Amino acid sequence: MSNDDICYLPAIEVLKLFRTKKLSPVELLKAMVARSEKVNPKINCFADRYHDEALAQAKASEARYMKRGAKTAPLDGIPLAVKDAQRVGGKRTTHGSLIFKDSVDDHSDPMIERLQQAGAIIFARTTTPEFCLSGITASRIWGVTRNPWNTGWGPGGSSGGSGAALAAGLTTLATGTDIGGSIRIPASACGVVGFKPPHGRNPDGPPSNFDRFNHCGPMTRTVADAALMQNITSGPHPLDHDSIRQKVKLPTEPAAIKGMKIAFSVDFGYVPVDSDVRQNMMQALEVFKRLGARVEEVDLGWTEAVDHDALHWYNMMNFGRQTIWQSKDNADLMTDYALKFAEAARRNSTMDDIHKPWERTHKMYQTLGPVLASHDVFICPTNNAPSVRADHDPWDPEFRVNGKKVDPEFGWVMTHQFNMLHNCPVLSVPSGHAASGVPTGIQIVGRTWDDARVFKAALAYEKALGSWYTGKGKRPVL
Repeated sequence: MSNDDICYLPAIEVLKLFRTKKLSPVELLKAMVARSEKVNPKINCFADRYHDEALAQAKASEARYMKRGAKTAPLDGIPLAVKDAQRVGGKRTTHGSLIFKDSVDDHSDPMIERLQQAGAIIFARTTTPEFCLSGITASRIWGVTRNPWNTGWGPGGSSGGSGAALAAGLTTLATGTDIGGSIRIPASACGVVGFKPPHGRNPDGPPSNFDRFNHCGPMTRTVADAALMQNITSGPHPLDHDSIRQKVKLPTEPAAIKGMKIAFSVDFGYVPVDSDVRQNMMQALEVFKRLGARVEEVDLGWTEAVDHDALHWYNMMNFGRQTIWQSKDNADLMTDYALKFAEAARRNSTMDDIHKPWERTHKMYQTLGPVLASHDVFICPTNNAPSVRADHDPWDPEFRVNGKKVDPEFGWVMTHQFNMLHNCPVLSVPSGHAASGVPTGIQIVGRTWDDARVFKAALAYEKALGSWYTGKGKRPVL
């Protein structure tokens, strides 16, 4: 097995090799570091790196596996890359901003804490746009992150560094956060798996844990690895008031889905969808049909005004306030897109706007709720365009998809609707590639709190396709 093959192994397979002493945590980490030194300069997906510290942890993990009868943790020795927006005790978290370049945290966020306690080795932080407020991954502190499948294109955002690192074989597991699609957008654009759990399923740190549109979750190369991470991170935490009491055990092995009822919509009735995205979505539905699922197109009756305006209102009251506060004293350190966000927030925000997204969310669920009540899952594209260029301007007034002028920030994604519907679990999985080489993805949306059914559908789909990174022909050429 080559070093590159080792770097693309799923965590579940790595753990088996560790236990049978056919691979060691030190060998894996060294292979990962060597590959990152070769590949990362081409895509720029890593922020801070802790290679020496991680190697010491890998050696300690190796010693545990070598000792007869020793107990090992569930993720003992597995390399983990953490988004540079989640706290890691003793490390700085910059949030993609020069403003926080010296901000060191004294504790880890609950999700990260649980992964550390499970034995994962945090060896790198992944890039994010400033304040995580964009679907692009570019910042003044870290520069531009590129898509491993085609470096002229971006990896999506705001967890773009995590998506790119996974696709490039630079980490085994990664983390992300998701307030408008920030896990699922890069999962789709990079051809990996990303899960937005119901709000509160995974405990989080403040202030994100109180934001019902916000979620923290796993990013992986396989559905089973995402389930593995979820089974470790979910459940109540004594320091997170919003973490929910119920803990769900997710399946990691595929099962038959014959008779499963699947509803779908390619465009929600109003979204312009790239032809490659549409074609790959329909091919994915054919896979579900071959597996015995009953697939039915539905009309949710949603309109652009119902969901799009609502998220803008919400962001102006949330991210917008943050950019306003920071620009008062630190405008010289901020990115152009963050300063434009502050200008828009000053111009558009009123205290009345905070209630409008809740009203619109309720209206949207009046049609989605009954659809999910009569179907097991709902499927739609993750992004309605494969991605945007690496130098995309999220304020470009002339940005178009399929010739139609759309919002340059949210007009190419179909994710934010399910942040507003925050209790629905949503898993993004690959659906194919566009002509540009950039991957496309689909979202599998579940009934509120019904995470297990989403994973059941995804595991069966993944098995039917034979996984996504099993051979060199299925990997980016870098």
